[in-house]
Amino acid sequence: MSRTRTLGLTREALTETIGDRMSETGPDDVRRRISLRTTRMEAFSDGIFAIAATLLVLDLVIPAVTSKNVGHQLAEQWPSYVAYLVSFATIGNAWLNHSVITEYLGRADAILLRLNLALLFFVSVLPYPTHMLAEYLPNEGDERIAVTVYGLNLLAISAFIAIVWHYALWQRLVTKDNSQDDVRALTSKLDPSLVSYAAVIGLGLWQPKVAVVLYFAIALFMIIPFRAVLQEARRRRKS
Repeated sequence: MSRTRTLGLTREALTETIGDRMSETGPDDVRRRISLRTTRMEAFSDGIFAIAATLLVLDLVIPAVTSKNVGHQLAEQWPSYVAYLVSFATIGNAWLNHSVITEYLGRADAILLRLNLALLFFVSVLPYPTHMLAEYLPNEGDERIAVTVYGLNLLAISAFIAIVWHYALWQRLVTKDNSQDDVRALTSKLDPSLVSYAAVIGLGLWQPKVAVVLYFAIALFMIIPFRAVLQEARRRRKS
Protein backbone atom coordinates (compact mmCIF):
# COMPACT_ATOMS: atom_id res chain seq x y z
CA MET A 1 0.00 0.00 0.00
CA SER A 2 2.82 2.42 0.92
CA ARG A 3 4.70 1.44 -2.25
CA THR A 4 1.66 2.29 -4.38
CA ARG A 5 1.27 5.60 -2.59
CA THR A 6 4.99 6.36 -3.13
CA LEU A 7 4.74 5.60 -6.84
CA GLY A 8 1.68 7.81 -7.12
CA LEU A 9 3.49 10.68 -5.43
CA THR A 10 6.52 10.15 -7.66
CA ARG A 11 4.41 10.27 -10.82
CA GLU A 12 2.63 13.38 -9.56
CA ALA A 13 5.90 15.15 -8.77
CA LEU A 14 7.32 14.16 -12.16
CA THR A 15 4.22 15.47 -13.95
CA GLU A 16 4.43 18.79 -12.11
CA THR A 17 8.13 19.13 -12.90
CA ILE A 18 7.58 18.46 -16.63
CA GLY A 19 4.69 20.92 -16.70
CA ASP A 20 6.85 23.55 -15.00
CA ARG A 21 9.67 22.91 -17.44
CA MET A 22 7.43 23.43 -20.48
CA SER A 23 5.59 26.47 -19.15
CA GLU A 24 8.34 28.03 -17.01
CA THR A 25 5.74 28.93 -14.43
CA GLY A 26 7.16 26.69 -11.74
CA PRO A 27 9.19 27.56 -8.67
CA ASP A 28 12.30 29.69 -9.04
CA ASP A 29 14.66 26.75 -8.38
CA VAL A 30 13.06 24.81 -11.28
CA ARG A 31 13.09 27.79 -13.64
CA ARG A 32 16.78 28.41 -13.01
CA ARG A 33 17.60 24.91 -14.29
CA ILE A 34 15.90 25.49 -17.64
CA SER A 35 18.55 26.08 -20.28
CA LEU A 36 17.86 25.06 -23.86
CA ARG A 37 20.36 24.78 -26.65
CA THR A 38 19.74 26.90 -29.76
CA THR A 39 20.70 24.18 -32.26
CA ARG A 40 17.17 22.95 -33.02
CA MET A 41 15.79 26.47 -33.09
CA GLU A 42 18.42 27.47 -35.65
CA ALA A 43 17.79 24.39 -37.82
CA PHE A 44 14.01 24.83 -37.81
CA SER A 45 14.34 28.56 -38.51
CA ASP A 46 16.73 28.01 -41.43
CA GLY A 47 14.24 25.55 -42.92
CA ILE A 48 11.35 28.04 -42.72
CA PHE A 49 13.47 30.82 -44.24
CA ALA A 50 14.55 28.53 -47.08
CA ILE A 51 11.02 27.33 -47.83
CA ALA A 52 9.58 30.86 -47.77
CA ALA A 53 12.30 32.13 -50.12
CA THR A 54 11.73 29.19 -52.49
CA LEU A 55 7.95 29.68 -52.60
CA LEU A 56 8.44 33.22 -53.89
CA VAL A 57 9.66 31.96 -57.25
CA LEU A 58 6.32 30.24 -57.95
CA ASP A 59 4.86 33.62 -58.96
CA LEU A 60 7.32 33.86 -61.87
CA VAL A 61 5.34 32.34 -64.74
CA ILE A 62 6.77 31.39 -68.15
CA PRO A 63 4.73 32.85 -71.06
CA ALA A 64 2.67 30.40 -73.10
CA VAL A 65 4.38 28.71 -76.06
CA THR A 66 1.70 30.05 -78.40
CA SER A 67 2.54 33.62 -77.48
CA LYS A 68 3.66 35.57 -80.57
CA ASN A 69 5.69 38.09 -78.64
CA VAL A 70 7.48 36.44 -75.74
CA GLY A 71 9.48 39.57 -74.95
CA HIS A 72 6.30 41.63 -74.60
CA GLN A 73 4.73 38.99 -72.36
CA LEU A 74 7.81 38.92 -70.15
CA ALA A 75 7.79 42.72 -69.88
CA GLU A 76 4.15 42.65 -68.80
CA GLN A 77 5.12 40.51 -65.81
CA TRP A 78 7.25 43.29 -64.28
CA PRO A 79 5.12 43.43 -61.08
CA SER A 80 6.01 39.79 -60.37
CA TYR A 81 9.71 40.52 -60.81
CA VAL A 82 9.54 43.55 -58.53
CA ALA A 83 7.59 41.68 -55.84
CA TYR A 84 10.00 38.73 -55.98
CA LEU A 85 13.07 40.96 -55.76
CA VAL A 86 11.80 42.95 -52.78
CA SER A 87 10.54 39.88 -50.90
CA PHE A 88 13.70 37.85 -51.50
CA ALA A 89 15.83 40.76 -50.29
CA THR A 90 13.61 41.10 -47.22
CA ILE A 91 13.79 37.39 -46.37
CA GLY A 92 17.55 37.48 -46.96
CA ASN A 93 17.88 40.44 -44.62
CA ALA A 94 15.73 38.75 -41.96
CA TRP A 95 17.78 35.54 -42.23
CA LEU A 96 21.06 37.44 -41.91
CA ASN A 97 19.84 39.26 -38.79
CA HIS A 98 18.47 36.05 -37.31
CA SER A 99 21.78 34.27 -37.99
CA VAL A 100 23.75 37.02 -36.24
CA ILE A 101 21.39 36.96 -33.25
CA THR A 102 21.69 33.18 -32.81
CA GLU A 103 25.48 33.44 -33.02
CA TYR A 104 25.36 35.79 -30.03
CA LEU A 105 23.12 33.46 -28.02
CA GLY A 106 24.61 31.14 -25.44
CA ARG A 107 21.30 29.44 -24.68
CA ALA A 108 17.54 29.82 -25.14
CA ASP A 109 14.45 29.55 -22.97
CA ALA A 110 10.81 28.65 -23.58
CA ILE A 111 9.67 32.23 -24.17
CA LEU A 112 12.44 32.90 -26.68
CA LEU A 113 11.41 29.80 -28.64
CA ARG A 114 7.82 31.07 -28.80
CA LEU A 115 8.91 34.55 -29.87
CA ASN A 116 10.98 32.90 -32.57
CA LEU A 117 7.91 30.94 -33.71
CA ALA A 118 5.96 34.19 -34.03
CA LEU A 119 8.75 35.59 -36.20
CA LEU A 120 8.73 32.48 -38.39
CA PHE A 121 4.96 32.76 -38.81
CA PHE A 122 5.28 36.15 -40.46
CA VAL A 123 8.23 34.94 -42.54
CA SER A 124 6.30 31.91 -43.78
CA VAL A 125 3.23 33.98 -44.71
CA LEU A 126 5.22 36.51 -46.77
CA PRO A 127 4.61 34.71 -50.12
CA TYR A 128 0.89 35.56 -49.77
CA PRO A 129 1.21 39.38 -49.65
CA THR A 130 3.97 39.05 -52.26
CA HIS A 131 1.44 37.45 -54.61
CA MET A 132 -1.04 40.21 -53.77
CA LEU A 133 1.59 42.82 -54.58
CA ALA A 134 2.40 41.22 -57.93
CA GLU A 135 -1.31 40.92 -58.78
CA TYR A 136 -2.52 44.40 -57.81
CA LEU A 137 0.54 46.63 -58.27
CA PRO A 138 -0.47 47.64 -61.84
CA ASN A 139 -4.07 48.43 -60.75
CA GLU A 140 -4.63 51.94 -59.49
CA GLY A 141 -6.55 51.94 -56.20
CA ASP A 142 -6.11 48.25 -55.43
CA GLU A 143 -2.35 48.72 -55.25
CA ARG A 144 -2.72 50.80 -52.08
CA ILE A 145 -4.35 47.90 -50.23
CA ALA A 146 -1.79 45.39 -51.51
CA VAL A 147 1.19 47.61 -50.63
CA THR A 148 -0.23 48.34 -47.16
CA VAL A 149 -0.79 44.64 -46.37
CA TYR A 150 2.66 43.87 -47.71
CA GLY A 151 4.24 46.62 -45.60
CA LEU A 152 2.51 45.43 -42.44
CA ASN A 153 3.98 41.97 -43.01
CA LEU A 154 7.47 43.42 -43.40
CA LEU A 155 6.97 45.53 -40.28
CA ALA A 156 5.91 42.45 -38.30
CA ILE A 157 9.03 40.53 -39.40
CA SER A 158 11.28 43.43 -38.45
CA ALA A 159 9.46 43.93 -35.13
CA PHE A 160 9.77 40.31 -34.03
CA ILE A 161 13.45 40.17 -34.95
CA ALA A 162 13.99 43.18 -32.67
CA ILE A 163 11.80 41.63 -29.95
CA VAL A 164 13.77 38.36 -30.04
CA TRP A 165 17.03 40.28 -29.72
CA HIS A 166 15.89 42.59 -26.91
CA TYR A 167 14.37 39.69 -25.01
CA ALA A 168 17.65 37.77 -25.27
CA LEU A 169 19.49 40.79 -23.89
CA TRP A 170 16.95 41.27 -21.11
CA GLN A 171 17.12 37.65 -19.98
CA ARG A 172 20.91 37.52 -20.38
CA LEU A 173 20.78 34.74 -22.94
CA VAL A 174 23.63 36.36 -24.85
CA THR A 175 27.08 34.93 -24.19
CA LYS A 176 29.36 37.07 -22.03
CA ASP A 177 32.32 36.88 -24.42
CA ASN A 178 30.61 39.27 -26.88
CA SER A 179 31.94 42.82 -26.77
CA GLN A 180 29.58 45.62 -25.79
CA ASP A 181 30.46 47.48 -28.99
CA ASP A 182 29.23 44.56 -31.12
CA VAL A 183 26.03 44.26 -29.07
CA ARG A 184 25.33 47.99 -29.40
CA ALA A 185 26.08 47.87 -33.13
CA LEU A 186 23.54 45.10 -33.71
CA THR A 187 20.93 46.90 -31.60
CA SER A 188 21.46 50.16 -33.48
CA LYS A 189 21.04 48.27 -36.75
CA LEU A 190 17.79 46.50 -35.84
CA ASP A 191 15.81 49.26 -34.11
CA PRO A 192 15.81 51.98 -36.83
CA SER A 193 14.30 49.58 -39.38
CA LEU A 194 11.05 49.56 -37.38
CA VAL A 195 10.65 53.33 -37.77
CA SER A 196 11.60 53.10 -41.44
CA TYR A 197 8.97 50.47 -42.23
CA ALA A 198 6.28 52.34 -40.28
CA ALA A 199 7.05 55.57 -42.16
CA VAL A 200 7.02 53.86 -45.56
CA ILE A 201 3.67 52.19 -44.77
CA GLY A 202 2.19 55.66 -44.26
CA LEU A 203 3.80 56.90 -47.46
CA GLY A 204 2.40 53.91 -49.34
CA LEU A 205 -1.16 55.16 -48.83
CA TRP A 206 -0.35 58.02 -51.21
CA GLN A 207 2.54 56.70 -53.29
CA PRO A 208 2.37 52.88 -53.36
CA LYS A 209 5.02 52.35 -56.05
CA VAL A 210 7.47 54.65 -54.26
CA ALA A 211 6.86 52.67 -51.07
CA VAL A 212 7.78 49.41 -52.82
CA VAL A 213 11.06 50.93 -54.00
CA LEU A 214 11.78 52.11 -50.44
CA TYR A 215 11.05 48.64 -49.03
CA PHE A 216 13.71 47.30 -51.36
CA ALA A 217 16.10 50.10 -50.35
CA ILE A 218 15.63 49.32 -46.65
CA ALA A 219 16.41 45.64 -47.24
CA LEU A 220 19.51 46.48 -49.29
CA PHE A 221 20.71 48.95 -46.68
CA MET A 222 20.40 46.27 -44.01
CA ILE A 223 22.07 43.58 -46.16
CA ILE A 224 25.13 45.59 -47.22
CA PRO A 225 27.74 45.38 -44.42
CA PHE A 226 28.66 49.07 -44.33
CA ARG A 227 30.42 48.74 -40.97
CA ALA A 228 32.65 45.91 -42.19
CA VAL A 229 33.39 47.77 -45.44
CA LEU A 230 34.40 50.92 -43.53
CA GLN A 231 36.61 48.94 -41.16
CA GLU A 232 38.33 47.23 -44.08
CA ALA A 233 38.85 50.58 -45.83
CA ARG A 234 40.40 52.07 -42.68
CA ARG A 235 42.66 49.04 -42.26
CA ARG A 236 43.91 49.35 -45.84
CA ARG A 237 44.60 53.06 -45.39
CA LYS A 238 46.72 52.39 -42.33
CA SER A 239 48.65 49.65 -44.08
